[in-house]
Amino acid sequence: MLIRCDALSVAYDTSYVLENVTVHIRRGEFVGIVGPSGSGKTSLLKAITGAVPAARGSVEVVRGTRIGYVPQVESVDWNFPITVGEVLAMTRTKRRWPSITRAEREEASHVLESLGLAGVQGRHIRELSGGQQQRVFVARAMFGKPDVLLLDEPTSGVDVRTRHEVLHLLHDLHDKGTTIVLTTHDLNGLASHLPRLVCLNREVIADGPPRETLIPEVLERTYGAPLHVLEHGGMPIVLDHDYEVSEVMRDAARDLRNERKQPR
Repeated sequence: MLIRCDALSVAYDTSYVLENVTVHIRRGEFVGIVGPSGSGKTSLLKAITGAVPAARGSVEVVRGTRIGYVPQVESVDWNFPITVGEVLAMTRTKRRWPSITRAEREEASHVLESLGLAGVQGRHIRELSGGQQQRVFVARAMFGKPDVLLLDEPTSGVDVRTRHEVLHLLHDLHDKGTTIVLTTHDLNGLASHLPRLVCLNREVIADGPPRETLIPEVLERTYGAPLHVLEHGGMPIVLDHDYEVSEVMRDAARDLRNERKQPR
């Protein structure tokens, strides 16, 4: 087992955001964590990295495991005067302003190129598209040569095309052996495509493949509201109670067609 969270509780001051959470991650897994805002998804990732302590229970990561963390895009100050190359350099230096050796710059170029970002090393981060910005922070994490990649809402606030780009990128990294754990609100565009989902709302509601977790009973316990689930193209489609079914099915069919057109 690569990561073990056993009976984990996390609190800020006296307010608990996670209670008695047990989640085990095996090497090579691809796991999505879903739940409403405030359900403790980000806190679980931070507990794994060691950024927040356990109030009760434990978090154990196999000794020597390198962890890469990709924050929410919305949490980044895109006007901060820093280039793509400097973003990556921050993982390799303790100096006040990031700088790296020539060999490391070449290595950074290789990482960026592998993620479809060739030639952007000298560009300011605010000049990039949404998909490029997300890939830069994946590149930053990959520059640290991680064994496990933790991503907090990697498709939040991006358009459909960028969402598919990010999803295919993560599948490619997973195929190359990277263990991936991500949080997401995107049940239909991202979560339903993953092999394993953990439904979380302060505690673990369910843990398993989408066909077992994206079901009305589990979703109502997770989100506190009734949600409908239909099957389309062999995949579960989650419908908000207030949505028109015909509109959701139309959008789902469009997304499925777009995904099938995307090269792997």
